[in-house]
Amino acid sequence: MSTTNRSITNASPFLLTGIPGLEALHVWLSIPFCFTYIMTLLGNSMVLLAVRLDKSLHEPMYYFICMLAVIDLTFSTAVVPKMLGVFWFDSREIGFEACFIQMFFIHTFTAVESGVLLAMSFDRYVAICNPLRYNTILTSSRTIQIGLLSLARGAGVMTPLMCLLTSLPYCKTRVIPHSYCEHMAVVELACADPSVSDLYSLIVATLLVGADSVFITFSYVMILRSVMRLTSQEARLKALRTCGSHVSIILLFYVGGLLSMYLQMFSFGLAPHVQVLVADFYLTVPPMLNPIIYGVKMKQIQEGLFKLLRRGPSRKQAVEQARVGFFKAMEAAAGVEHVGDRSLGHLLPPTPIPAGGLGQAPAGPGS
Repeated sequence: MSTTNRSITNASPFLLTGIPGLEALHVWLSIPFCFTYIMTLLGNSMVLLAVRLDKSLHEPMYYFICMLAVIDLTFSTAVVPKMLGVFWFDSREIGFEACFIQMFFIHTFTAVESGVLLAMSFDRYVAICNPLRYNTILTSSRTIQIGLLSLARGAGVMTPLMCLLTSLPYCKTRVIPHSYCEHMAVVELACADPSVSDLYSLIVATLLVGADSVFITFSYVMILRSVMRLTSQEARLKALRTCGSHVSIILLFYVGGLLSMYLQMFSFGLAPHVQVLVADFYLTVPPMLNPIIYGVKMKQIQEGLFKLLRRGPSRKQAVEQARVGFFKAMEAAAGVEHVGDRSLGHLLPPTPIPAGGLGQAPAGPGS
């Protein structure tokens, strides 16, 4: 195929099927996806606000949780709005560039999340196995550097894959049997040999996920050894509870990811709509559950959220204190003596203050 014909063909948009075989149920199927998206936005935004506004949560562990929340928001926003457009309005068309941009975000932030989970396991390892050096090893600036390194690693390994995929000619049908631009489903539409891109994606996935999971496992083996050496049963349980939420997120991410990947590669005789639903739920359910798991498992996050919800009354108190300070200043300027232990509540109304209401005020010069 000539370069001109290839560019013309690749300029044509793709068409998303949604969930193959269940098109008549799209409106009903959209309800759980819409619910999970709303909960994802609310939950992760609350976690971000709680950590941002509560200075006691300005620690490396909570910075990593914020990174995870940003990843979850990116995941969901890259996939769910377009998916709901297909379900509700039959808006199946997606541009060629938009399709691969969506795929790039999905793959990149999958790699970034794996890196952040690895960093979180290292954080727990240092906190439990070497607590005296925790503040010197994991400073705030170093935590941000780790997050940026995870982002650079994800984008760096996925950019060549996107270049390989976009260089393929797509001259078969433009219909993607999926509800988003899933890698395997898009590659099947290419009319050239995609073996190079398939080999590259396999190597990258094996190295990234394999290496990260090995280091995470090693970290928790060392953590478990240290915890078992503790003499106090209470300290042992506290350390295990601290790591419990992180382990839950790891299992949700890796087990769900492997299940989704293998079902896309090998059908195992399952119907196409089952494969698509598993992939859809993998991208939408964990982002909703992550803030719930952290909110339930971690007392500090709960307290931060409660502080965030109570900020309304505290602001009212701050305004009232400011008014009290104003009347104190007015009282001092007028030369009125204030009795030490008495409340200033009677000074707050804007009506004129009776002279007798302030106790024994000094007599004026004309008295």
